[in-house]
Amino acid sequence: MNNRETVAFVGTGVMGNSMAGHLLRAGYHVNVYTRTKEKAENLISSGAKWCSTPAEAVADAKYTITIVGYPKDVEEVYFGKDGILENAKQGSFVIDMTTSTPSLAKKIYAAAKEKGIYSLDAPVSGGDVGAKEARLTIMVGGDKDAYKTCLPLFERMGKNIVLQGEAGSGQHTKMCNQIAIATNMIGVCESLAYAKSSGLDPVKVLETITTGAANSFSLSKLAPRILAGDFEPGFYVKHFIKDMGIALAEAEAMGLKLPGLSLAIDMYEELANKGEENSGTQALYKLWEM
Repeated sequence: MNNRETVAFVGTGVMGNSMAGHLLRAGYHVNVYTRTKEKAENLISSGAKWCSTPAEAVADAKYTITIVGYPKDVEEVYFGKDGILENAKQGSFVIDMTTSTPSLAKKIYAAAKEKGIYSLDAPVSGGDVGAKEARLTIMVGGDKDAYKTCLPLFERMGKNIVLQGEAGSGQHTKMCNQIAIATNMIGVCESLAYAKSSGLDPVKVLETITTGAANSFSLSKLAPRILAGDFEPGFYVKHFIKDMGIALAEAEAMGLKLPGLSLAIDMYEELANKGEENSGTQALYKLWEM
C-alpha cells in the first residue's frame, strides 16, 4: 500500500485496540506504537506493523491517530523526544482522540500548522462497546477541509460524527458529554440502591425504566453490568476523574459553577481512594455497598 493508506496509531488500550482493528480490517496499513507492546499483540498478529517509537510510527504515515491516557501523555507523544510533530510528514494529518484539554488541542493545532501538518481534536464517547461495534460518537474540532479528508477514517470507527467548530471544540464538546454522564451515573446507582432497599427485583425494575424517560446509556448499558457484579472497565474510574477535573477547570475559567459535577468528582475520588481507580465507572455503585 502507498503511504496515503498508512495510519500511525498511537495508544491501543481499551478503546484504541478496537479502533485500530477496524482500520486494519478496512484495508489501511496500520503502524502501531504503544508503551506496552503486549496490548498490541492481537493487532500485530492481524497485520499491523509494530514501531518502537512514535517517530518510527509516523515516518511514512498520511494519518496519525492518538488515544492515550492523560494530557501529559498527549504532550509527550506530540512534543517529547521522538515526538509526532517533529517526525510527521508535511501535508499529513494528526488526530488526537484522547479526552484532553481544549488548550492543548489548540497548542497542537498551532504547532502542526507551522510545520505544514493538519491537526484535529476528535475525542470519542461510547465506551468499550461503542469501540468494538464501531458505533462511537466522535466530536471533532479543527478545519473543515481537514475534517472532510479524515471523515472516511472516522466512519470506520463511529456513527455519530460531527465537526463542532475550530480547534479545541471537540474537547469542549467532550466536556459537555462527561458533565452529563457524571450526575447521571449517580442517579443510576441511587436508583438501583433504592430498588434493592425497597425489596423490588432490580432486574425487573431495570427492564421497566429503561423503556421510559429515565433511559440513558448508563442505565441501559452499565446498570446491567452492576447487577451482574461486572465492574471491569469500559472506561476507567481514573480517566473519568481526569475528565471531570478538566471540565471543572474549564468551567472555573469561564466563571461557571457546576455543583453537580463537583459532587460527582468528590464521589469518584472517594471511590478511587478505596482502591477502585482501575475499575469501570459503574463501580460507583460500590459506594452504596462499602
